[in-house]
Amino acid sequence: WKKDFCALWVCVVLNPHCKSEEKSGWLKQLKKWGDLDVCPLEDGNYGSELPNITNALPQSNLAQDSLSRPRRSVFSRAVEACDLHWQDSHLQRIISSDHYMSPSYQREGESLLFNPQGLPLWLDHVPTACARVDALRSHGYSREALRLAVAIINTLRLQQQRQMDIYKHQKKELLQRGVTSTTNLEGWVGHPLDPIGCLFTTLTETCRVDDDNTMDTGGTKTPPVYHHVPVWGSPDGGESYLTLALEVALMGMGQQRIMPEGLYAQDKVCRNEEQIVAKLQELELDELLVQTLRKQAIQLLEAGPFSGLGEVIHRESVPMHTFAKYLFSALLPHDADLAYKVALRAMRLPVLESSGGSGDVGHPHHGISIVPSRYPRWFTLGHLESQQCELASTMLTAAKGDMLRLRTVLEAIQKNIHSSSLIFKLAQDAFKIATPADNPPDITLLNVALELGLQVMRMTLSTLNWRRREMVRWLVTCATEVGLRALVSILQSWYTLFTPTEATSIVAATVMSHNTILRLSLDYPQREELASCARTLALQCAMKDPQNCALSALTLCEKDHIAFETAYQIVIDAASTGMTYSQLFTIARYMEHRGYPLRSFKLASLAMTHLNLAYNQDTHSAINDVLWACALSHSLGKNELAAIIPLVVKSVHCATVLSDILRRCTMTAPGLAGIPGRRNSGKLMSTDKAPLRQLLDATISAYINTTHSRLTHISPRHYGEFIEFLSKARETFLLALDGHIQFAQFIDNLKQIYKGKKKLMMLVRERFG
Repeated sequence: WKKDFCALWVCVVLNPHCKSEEKSGWLKQLKKWGDLDVCPLEDGNYGSELPNITNALPQSNLAQDSLSRPRRSVFSRAVEACDLHWQDSHLQRIISSDHYMSPSYQREGESLLFNPQGLPLWLDHVPTACARVDALRSHGYSREALRLAVAIINTLRLQQQRQMDIYKHQKKELLQRGVTSTTNLEGWVGHPLDPIGCLFTTLTETCRVDDDNTMDTGGTKTPPVYHHVPVWGSPDGGESYLTLALEVALMGMGQQRIMPEGLYAQDKVCRNEEQIVAKLQELELDELLVQTLRKQAIQLLEAGPFSGLGEVIHRESVPMHTFAKYLFSALLPHDADLAYKVALRAMRLPVLESSGGSGDVGHPHHGISIVPSRYPRWFTLGHLESQQCELASTMLTAAKGDMLRLRTVLEAIQKNIHSSSLIFKLAQDAFKIATPADNPPDITLLNVALELGLQVMRMTLSTLNWRRREMVRWLVTCATEVGLRALVSILQSWYTLFTPTEATSIVAATVMSHNTILRLSLDYPQREELASCARTLALQCAMKDPQNCALSALTLCEKDHIAFETAYQIVIDAASTGMTYSQLFTIARYMEHRGYPLRSFKLASLAMTHLNLAYNQDTHSAINDVLWACALSHSLGKNELAAIIPLVVKSVHCATVLSDILRRCTMTAPGLAGIPGRRNSGKLMSTDKAPLRQLLDATISAYINTTHSRLTHISPRHYGEFIEFLSKARETFLLALDGHIQFAQFIDNLKQIYKGKKKLMMLVRERFG
């Protein structure tokens, strides 16, 4: 609302018939309001550096410290406009006659009042000149407003031509330097006085076809209908106000300008640009308008540093993505080469480039802002990047089926878009367009989608991205659609695209799935080629990251004996240093499931060496694995049980776990797994002989140590639980030949040492004597 408010008061004080007393009254009141602390600032930012309304200040004045500049409120421009008047004779002649021209004998040489064709010019600060047009139109002088608008456009045309002549002489030097200084100290798009919107509205209002049926049956507003109205006084009669409106909108939108400071000012630039584009889209392009469109697009491309579409732009220049998207869509049916040239030129976003000089700029804050950090404070950067992405997506859609254009657009995307999420979105869009539900896929666009996906993989490989798993899965899907060669390629170059875990658990697993084989309709040699690549990948990943990839590698290599043996050996080699007991137990269970009990036992034994189960960890997550490992050893035979018990004794200090293992080992005879070539005696093992004797002693010792540890900090509410614990301990003691004696001595020792805990000892005596 600040922009409209500012322009409104400028209109009020620029009333052509406003009396001096009225203007003085307004000036006094506006200054009073502007001095209030609560008065909003013009650009919503404390540090405004927009030029004075009456003239663009020299660059040297702009270099002064911004803190010394007066604050600019929403009334500042209206206050400045009070100094403007309408008494200039040249201005009066412009607005009072359609046929005001210079005499033919005065058209030779330079003139500040007329162009070479003799048409009048109005050399004023452009937003100020447009404010006059707005004031005339707002106060009922629509014909006068039209005449002044035409004079302003003739002035802009002449300036554009002179700028192009200047650039022709400087082109070689500028292209060699690769940087430029912008001459526009303020942009016309997003300006508080909305000069381009004002001219466009003034010109198109004259061309609007009056229609009473402005609302359709649905209650929505129908777009306006325009027709060509010849420009009064035009020497050749070939111009209409509608072509002038289009031309001035394109000039303003294509102006190279520095991104203003502050969130409000930057957001206003984006919104104003979208508003102008929406107005342009209401125009139904005929031959005359297309001719104007082509001419202005070519001029913008050739205008060098004066145009946002020039060959070299300033690092902090406002991007042209939204504007270029309109130009591309409008030009495409009429001149595809020009449409692509404009859109590809506009794809750049130099503020995100990591290198390159900034050039000179007539704006001290912007010159300073790029020193301390890589990026200036562009609050709307996310919006600008999304507009860049939309422009690229529009080009990709239009280029479907054209290999050369698709390749050119792909290169522009890879060069200019720096967000992995946006490139991924483009890849998904391209994939969706390339694979319609009711038609065969477009292989050229599919390949573009795949290349964009590969770039995303490379960009996000070493950085965190919460969508990474989704991206990896999508890439495999895309490669599957492209075909066998694409899948082989990503499998062979996995290390540049995926982490070892992703490569084995997602990529190779998906590629080797039954659905993928059916989708590709592969014959036996092709299936073998794919399987061979997947196995090679699996072994490489297992070597690089055995902790996370060993199990996946074993699974992928199941059907190839040599590869499976190699994967198993990688696990054995890594077990002593780089793998946890949890990972080893998991692989050991897998080996048992696959029918390799002896290998499973070896891995379980290695896992036991990494484990340490304290006396009080009776709910530890590894307990089930320990019990399983002991059951496996017991089922294999006495030798395997004898081998694992010392490891259990060394690693497990929890009495209840040890007693559980001991009980299970004494219930059945060892060697029931039925390993071929082994004899099974079928006898139960004795606890007074090896290897169970060592386990029994360790269990009894663990009960004794745990009992003393518990009694150190026991509370009365835990007495009952403690008595039950001693009952379990007695069951273990009694497994020894002299267990009852040992347990009696143990109880006596407790009574002696902890005689101070009278209530507890009384409970002990009641239960155990």
